[in-house]
Amino acid sequence: MQISLLILAAGMGSRYGSLKQLDPMGPNGETVLDYSVYDAIRAGFTKVIFVIRRDFEEAFKSKIGSKFDGQIKVDYAFQELDDLPAGFTVPKGREKPWGTAHAVRAARNKITSPFAVINADDFYGQDAYERIAKYFSKEIKSEQLHLCMIGYPLQNTLSEHGKVNRGVCHVKDGVLHGVEEYLNVGRNTEGKILGDTPSETSVELPSSALVSMNFWGFTPALFDEIERDFTAFLKVHGQEAKSECYLPSVVNDLIQSQKAECKVVETDGNWFG
Repeated sequence: MQISLLILAAGMGSRYGSLKQLDPMGPNGETVLDYSVYDAIRAGFTKVIFVIRRDFEEAFKSKIGSKFDGQIKVDYAFQELDDLPAGFTVPKGREKPWGTAHAVRAARNKITSPFAVINADDFYGQDAYERIAKYFSKEIKSEQLHLCMIGYPLQNTLSEHGKVNRGVCHVKDGVLHGVEEYLNVGRNTEGKILGDTPSETSVELPSSALVSMNFWGFTPALFDEIERDFTAFLKVHGQEAKSECYLPSVVNDLIQSQKAECKVVETDGNWFG
């Protein structure tokens, strides 16, 4: 079965001022991206597409993409500010990218099989890749709309370096029904996991509660849905300087409109970001 890994890396330089994610951090000089691609290869992925910007194309290809020659098919898509649906133009003064839905849209002509989407600077663990590859090994037709996400136990996503924000998933019969946001999530001195609701009420959260860390799985039919959502977004926000269209918002719209279900594929792996 053909399955692709789409890695969102276009924001790398803008977030850090340089391509710090290309700096080695593993015992043999590996980057986080190296681990992601190698875990995908071992899980049976057949293609990786990096969504990047034109201004660091050569540095990225030489430092990252070239490492995987002969191991997996490598391709590139470019998130460009003026890559918009017909009838829309970039407003004067806009420099900020259009968001993660737009980044995924950049690969619309590169993908013809089921695919997973991850962030370039997060470590997801090999189990997650194996679970999503197994999910897509079922009889799923690429022309039909299928959505899934990897769900991590909350306790496997906490940081030793401070509190975090997490979206706790409401799951019933393996299907995502909603996400509730909690702020300042972390362990107290008794080892309990506490988080603040948007109204700033502190509550205890189950360590096994499933959270989304933006590891998604889709079929190519998603691109038509992104086009519709992004077009609707531009009609309302297209003249703004900083508004962004986010991939989770597209998924939520599909769930709320009952166009599709989003299956939750559970992993017992650890996430680091």
